[in-house]
Amino acid sequence: MNIKVKKRNGTSEKFNIEKIHRVINWAIKDLSNVSLTDVEINAKININDGVTTKEIHKLLIESSANLISIEKPNYQYVAGRLLNYQLRKDVWKGKHAPRLLEFLQQGLKNKIYDPIILEKYTEDEINKMGEFIDHERDYNFTYAGIKQLCDKYLIKDRVSGKIYETPQFAYILIAAYAFINYPIETRSNYVRKFYDAISKHKINLPTPVMAGVRTPSKNYASCCLIGVDDTKDSITASATAVSMATASRCGIGIDVSKIRAIGSPIKNGEVVHTGLIPFLKIYESSVKAWQQNGLRGGSATCNIQWWHYEIEDIVVLKNNAGTDDNRVRKLDYTVGMSKLFYDRVLKDEDITLFNTAEVPELYEAWGTKDFDKVYKECESKKLKIKKKISARKLFSLIIKERVETGRIYILNVDHANRHGAWLDKVTMSNLCTEVIHPTIPLNDYHDKEGEIGMCILSAVNMLEIKNWQDLEKTCDLIVRFLDEIIEIQDYFNIAAENFAKKRRSLGIGITNLAAYFAKNELKYTSDKTLPIIDEWMEHFQYYLLKSSLELAKEKGKCEKFNHTKYSKGILPIDTYKDKLDDLCKRKLSLDWEKLREEIKQHGLRHSTLSSCMPCESSSVIQSSTNGVEPIRSLITYKMSKMGKLPVLVPGIGKYDKNYELAYDLKDNSGLLKINAIIQKYIDMAISTNVYYNYSHYENNVLPDAKVMKEIMQAYSLGLISL
Repeated sequence: MNIKVKKRNGTSEKFNIEKIHRVINWAIKDLSNVSLTDVEINAKININDGVTTKEIHKLLIESSANLISIEKPNYQYVAGRLLNYQLRKDVWKGKHAPRLLEFLQQGLKNKIYDPIILEKYTEDEINKMGEFIDHERDYNFTYAGIKQLCDKYLIKDRVSGKIYETPQFAYILIAAYAFINYPIETRSNYVRKFYDAISKHKINLPTPVMAGVRTPSKNYASCCLIGVDDTKDSITASATAVSMATASRCGIGIDVSKIRAIGSPIKNGEVVHTGLIPFLKIYESSVKAWQQNGLRGGSATCNIQWWHYEIEDIVVLKNNAGTDDNRVRKLDYTVGMSKLFYDRVLKDEDITLFNTAEVPELYEAWGTKDFDKVYKECESKKLKIKKKISARKLFSLIIKERVETGRIYILNVDHANRHGAWLDKVTMSNLCTEVIHPTIPLNDYHDKEGEIGMCILSAVNMLEIKNWQDLEKTCDLIVRFLDEIIEIQDYFNIAAENFAKKRRSLGIGITNLAAYFAKNELKYTSDKTLPIIDEWMEHFQYYLLKSSLELAKEKGKCEKFNHTKYSKGILPIDTYKDKLDDLCKRKLSLDWEKLREEIKQHGLRHSTLSSCMPCESSSVIQSSTNGVEPIRSLITYKMSKMGKLPVLVPGIGKYDKNYELAYDLKDNSGLLKINAIIQKYIDMAISTNVYYNYSHYENNVLPDAKVMKEIMQAYSLGLISL
């Protein structure tokens, strides 16, 4: 048999089965319960004359990936090694890494990196940074992790598919670009420390940061919040802002509650208002017309308050009933709630829905202590457009749509204002409901007086933190990193830049909580877990505040620090629900009073510091469980544009028996308690999910009363969003 294969360099050679064996043996080295034979047989290699070695290698990768299972988890490392081998061949053109300076110069020639790096750093500094790199860390990735990097985060030509970098080069350059403006005498040390933290997976970076920092496309914010006023100029400006923000990689939250109701008179009755739905279609089109730098499609959540006249029509917009003319299915929806609404549900009383244009004072009072009083006054007014409905009827409708679509969210606006860090009023949240910001609607797109809420996110990977000292150092690195990102990123709009640079809001969360629980034999459903997560979150928030305080001493407090409760000496430990003290009786262990006095004296560099985001996509890189969520299965298949990825939870074969599966939970009570303890310390919100297994209920029907009860429980525990 004289079959020849074509090598990557274009030359041909005689096919040699031993070369395949050598590669597989290298990939399975030191791994248990894997075999060369399984990989080779499963690959079903059909050797035809002229086949390329790259095609053969691709079959080996696919074969190993298809063997990944709970019973044989180490195939995720076999497939990962093989994919990494291919990546290095494609990028390095060989087995050995080029020097960082040479690699960077080639990247600049290809116009994939921001040229400012060679203006700011000397060649000696870059060579020193090259010594920090440990390319062996690439082999810590599972197949899912390295594949996700290749598909989504490493710089590539998204037309040809050509990838330009390997993981460790990406990590070192993210660190180098972020700390580019630090003093020469300290920046190299921060680059090294941050590189170590992200390459060892202590820190989770969100998609815009991971994909963008080091490139000429300087769009790093994960989310923005846009308010809309009841004018054609504001509606038009906000639609443009939605388009530009989506194109800049942001997820969108938008509050449309100030827009007047359907049937309202315009210009003394010359025109009858069309209502919200036609404008929501504009926002839907603005979001879906744009891709976020080729990485993901745009997404937006529309915020509407429970007392808005059109609330009944808005909450059904995602369902499959109706026609395209009266549905807006590609937006998600968040309903702003408050105690008054819940009280009337419990008492089975009516509520009144209003046209915001007729009662502007109601929106002004929304989210403040005056709301209940103003609402009742409005109920007694004679108005052209208002109606009474049963509070329970509306709540049932919200629950029905929430259960059927999974995309109707709850924002407890009074909790957001009571416990959040802002003195300015909050009426809305972001795409995933973990960020709460005040906004000022635009009167035109270039309105310098407007404010678009911006937030840059990151998270601590709990499983990789060794002790409190390690957590403190990691928190400091994240705070410093994100603070620099605020300065070096581009902004799509002056109102977004005003918010970001004057308020300097950060949203730092935790991720891999389920794995942390499993490794430490903790349960979402056990009250014994509460003091442990309480202690963890106390240290987490304390260290974030301490880092922001130190930066305020170094660089000055944020310009709008006086718009935060922190400026009054009010901390999250002062505003959580008293009920939590009955759940968890652990006493604070850190010196909060000293911290309080220092914050009052020096201020903070940032208006907010903490929120818990989903980490749905970025967690795949680290093969971690996402955010604060319980797992749904020991193995899941993450869907992307590039196909499906098998993702195993951490600890298979070690502590996988300790995991609680989300859909095995009999109810969400334990999960809500855990989230409430987390909420106790953070100064924004949590992207909180709940889970229902219909087989747990009679006739496989989920009772409305069950869902109502858990939403009420979440409110009673002080949760801001659900």
